[in-house]
Amino acid sequence: MAGREGVILFTLAALQFISMVDFMIVMPLGPQLLADLGIDAKKFSWVVSAYTLAAGIAGLLAAPWLDRVPRKSAYLVLALGLLAGTAACGLAATYPLLLAVRCVTGAFGGVLGGLSLAIVADVFPPERRGRATGILMLAFGVASVAGVPLGIVLGTRLGWQAPFFALTALGLPLVGLAAWALPPLAAHVDGTHRHPVAHLLETLTVPAHRRAYALISLLMVAAFSVIPFISTALVANVGVTESQLPIVFIAGGLLTLVSTPLAGRLVDRFGALWVFRGVVPLSAALMLVLTHLPAAGIVVAAPATALLMATNSSRMVSATSLITSSIEPRRRGSFMSANSAVQHVASGFGATLGGMIVDGAAGEPLRNFGIVGMLAAAATVATLWLAARIRPLA
Repeated sequence: MAGREGVILFTLAALQFISMVDFMIVMPLGPQLLADLGIDAKKFSWVVSAYTLAAGIAGLLAAPWLDRVPRKSAYLVLALGLLAGTAACGLAATYPLLLAVRCVTGAFGGVLGGLSLAIVADVFPPERRGRATGILMLAFGVASVAGVPLGIVLGTRLGWQAPFFALTALGLPLVGLAAWALPPLAAHVDGTHRHPVAHLLETLTVPAHRRAYALISLLMVAAFSVIPFISTALVANVGVTESQLPIVFIAGGLLTLVSTPLAGRLVDRFGALWVFRGVVPLSAALMLVLTHLPAAGIVVAAPATALLMATNSSRMVSATSLITSSIEPRRRGSFMSANSAVQHVASGFGATLGGMIVDGAAGEPLRNFGIVGMLAAAATVATLWLAARIRPLA
């Protein structure tokens, strides 16, 4: 990507990086949070779920309004709200307060992510949309390689609050860059306003939308019943030390940096459905492997985690490309907000479901993680049927 499009894509990806690290950093800091706040694995699952559930509620509330305003204006407001919530997370000193501010952060961050995808779909034509989506989703890989490991180091040395302050400081200049780089993107604003409730109901009930919601929901439930507990399981069950966790995420992030843009290119060449069909069975198999690892240490844990991260990011690139190709441009902002809401609610449900099954406090083995893996793998395989029902626009 070059010129104006390249600057726009960089801006979106950079702020998405901030948002992804803000969301992800809580999970590898799990062992510290358990000890510092005096909570167990079940309570920790609510720290993860608070973000995702709030993002889901906010996405539904925002859906009727996002197609009424220029994308740029909405994006800047959401980005500033995300950074305010992130700073508040660093100031939280108790478990209830942390839950509350994670809800604030999730409310802004969840809608921001959906709007980023809508902007990509507006700016880039279909023949280059898969690659652009892949680059935007590189934020996950960069967050894993750089953001999360550095956050773990900061959290280990300065306290778990430090990463949130660092993210706020990095994000403020990026909001200024977004204000300069983004065009108004107001072509969808036609001045006709339906009642917000009617608009929301329509957004939720269009057949193409319902199929997309079903697909993304099952993907998220499967992934987030496993992902929040990976760090805790690696430390408690597999013999990885807390100081080695950055190595695990760096390995996963590096592989994701390769797999994510590759998935985007393959989508543009062979079609999103075929790429999705190829990567989903691998993802399901790796969920089973990772949740049944013996006490083998980092030599086994790092490659297993890295491969799972790579396949998960690849399936999301292909699923997102498949979904966006099935949505009418005039409905795209509302749909992406609602889809982000569905995605985050499903993620929160998955994390809560996993938390109900696993068991173990600080210093104890994490029990029943294998059961979670089997359920997640079965749900992942079931998405193959749902993906086949998505119909791209002609």
